[in-house]
Amino acid sequence: MLGLMQDHPLLISGLIVHAERHHPTQEVVSRRVEGDIHRTTYAAIAHRSRQLAQALDRLGIAAGERVATLAWNGYRHLELYYGVSGSGRVLHTLNPRLHPEQLAWIINHADDRLLFVDATFLPLIKAVAPHCPQLKAVVLLADAAPGDALPLPLLAYETLLAAESGDYRWPSFDERTASSLCYTSGTTGNPKGVLYSHRSSLLHTFAAALPDSLSCSARDVILPVVPMFHVNAWGLPYVGPMVGAKMVLPGPGLDGKSLYELFESEGVTLSAGVPTVWQGLLAHVDAEGKKFSTMRRTVVGGSACPPAMKARFENDYGVEVVHAWGMTEISPLGTVSSLKSSHAQLPASARFDLQAKQGRVVFGVDMRIVDPQGKEIAWDGSTSGELQVRGPWIVSQYFRLDAPAPLVDGWFPTGDAATIDAEGYMQITDRIKDVVKSGGEWISSIDVENVAMSHPDVASAACIGAVHPKWDERPVLLYVAKAGKSPTPEAILAHYEGRVAKWQIPDMAIAVEALPLGATGKVLKNKLRDTYGRFLVDGAPTNPATPARST
Repeated sequence: MLGLMQDHPLLISGLIVHAERHHPTQEVVSRRVEGDIHRTTYAAIAHRSRQLAQALDRLGIAAGERVATLAWNGYRHLELYYGVSGSGRVLHTLNPRLHPEQLAWIINHADDRLLFVDATFLPLIKAVAPHCPQLKAVVLLADAAPGDALPLPLLAYETLLAAESGDYRWPSFDERTASSLCYTSGTTGNPKGVLYSHRSSLLHTFAAALPDSLSCSARDVILPVVPMFHVNAWGLPYVGPMVGAKMVLPGPGLDGKSLYELFESEGVTLSAGVPTVWQGLLAHVDAEGKKFSTMRRTVVGGSACPPAMKARFENDYGVEVVHAWGMTEISPLGTVSSLKSSHAQLPASARFDLQAKQGRVVFGVDMRIVDPQGKEIAWDGSTSGELQVRGPWIVSQYFRLDAPAPLVDGWFPTGDAATIDAEGYMQITDRIKDVVKSGGEWISSIDVENVAMSHPDVASAACIGAVHPKWDERPVLLYVAKAGKSPTPEAILAHYEGRVAKWQIPDMAIAVEALPLGATGKVLKNKLRDTYGRFLVDGAPTNPATPARST
């Protein structure tokens, strides 16, 4: 028997149509590359998105072809989100922090036809474009295009839109049609493409907005610090129009001072980003003696939020930390650490510990942990195994990769080691490749880092497993001191006493000026292992800070 409900496909265009019809005057505020503030509305974004779709028609970009962006978080980028995907093309967001050779490889692998770029990235494109023969043109996200020579046409975004009326009807098509494309960060080997569909993106958006997820509503002012080129800014450019929230897009200014000014001037209530960004924000408000007037929640993901950071946000500034976990392959939302009603009577310390975990799945995602033989492990909160997930917005096959599907019996192996407790709260204990394997025992590098981060003089820290002649591997800690502070390695190692078992204390603590960060703000532990991985066997690498051994 046929169902009695209307059958409307779930399409990206439906989000901006909804926002235009039901939240037309809601603001979208952007700090532009030039530094000034631009204000617009969902109604204007929708109209300009239709103009963009018409321009893509005029330029001969066929449905299903890839249109790339190299841009910061801004209103024009938001228009691309809807004008490209809504018209049946595939939006491909590129990470400008990648090396030019890697960018060229990704553009060619994706077979991108057009490339839209912010003006700040024009020098980068001059290096990349000659190696991308399939590109038809580069479109500068500006009022006019300069006379800079490129081996292909250089067009101006505003000129393209001005030639179109916006009298355009969004097409209807199968909701399983591809909508956007993101590549993994590729810390080892070439990046892999993850192709999202309209259906998967809409389902993910519904899940992200739920009260026990990111809890977004028309009463919120949302500022995604996480870049729109990183896993679609964790879905927030879709969530905002769905719920009718005011959006604040920070452009290239992601330092603590710039972000704080936007939070205060625009009344931001919810933000989202990786821990390295929040370190800079906290350093600014600490140094200036500032407080947050409207900020109530911050989503922390990308890597584990150190408990010390969570405590500072919540205890010192009254900002709730929403701990979340995900990855490019899962769109990216997998779990959120929200409490249940049964936890209301728990002591504050117990609630804190629970929310320091990566949390429980949202509807649509299932998860399990397995041992090295693939046998499922009980949810006891202490036994660790490899985390695997499945669901309607989780990858089944990488884009244009001539390799077997990554799934294991229908489950995606995340590469994370985790525990799950009896109530379904998951905690990442480490990346499988980052676990320190010492004398047959596993030491979580995250646990070692969290202790270091709880030291009042430490700004950031990373733990690696270094080769050891007796124990196979031993933990070595690299740490960066806060501005104006200079904790000694001996003081850092002494901080571990009574906080972890003796055998889990790092063999060395090494002060460094900075930790190497990848294109998405994560610490590149592979580079640290290259430099310090044989420290305990071969001695000091080139120009290290003086290390201290634990006793």
